[in-house]
Amino acid sequence: MGRRVLAGGVFDLLHPGHVAFLEEAKRLAGEDGELIVVVARDETVRRFKRTPIVPEEQRVRMVEALKPVDRAVLGHPKDFSVTLEKVRPDIVALGPDQDISEEDVRRWAERAGVDCEVVRIERYEDCPLDSTVKIVRRVIDLWKQGKLDV
Repeated sequence: MGRRVLAGGVFDLLHPGHVAFLEEAKRLAGEDGELIVVVARDETVRRFKRTPIVPEEQRVRMVEALKPVDRAVLGHPKDFSVTLEKVRPDIVALGPDQDISEEDVRRWAERAGVDCEVVRIERYEDCPLDSTVKIVRRVIDLWKQGKLDV
């Protein structure tokens, strides 16, 4: 029997690193398992990173359209344990560059009454545009060079 895997992130401007992360998370679920992706709320992104470029509803739609993803949901704006309680995953998959610690996830899971494994996925798709910041910088550079009409 497959497992339910929960993976999360901002997924502001999709890039190959996101795809590699979600493919690995889906592998953890197994052939008949389920990958549920929690997409960070706009207010959460603003609080911890920056102002998101793409609104949360659009990010959920884009993530849900990806082949490895069975379902995408918006996260709770304040408490990850609420999301854990709703989804009840067998595994929580953390990306290679996510700042959340495995221990934090274990604490939130305990608070939610969820018994799950926490796995740090190390696979990363190394490419020139492997982060939202790199994509934004590329757009700015092209615009400054007059090679991009906006």
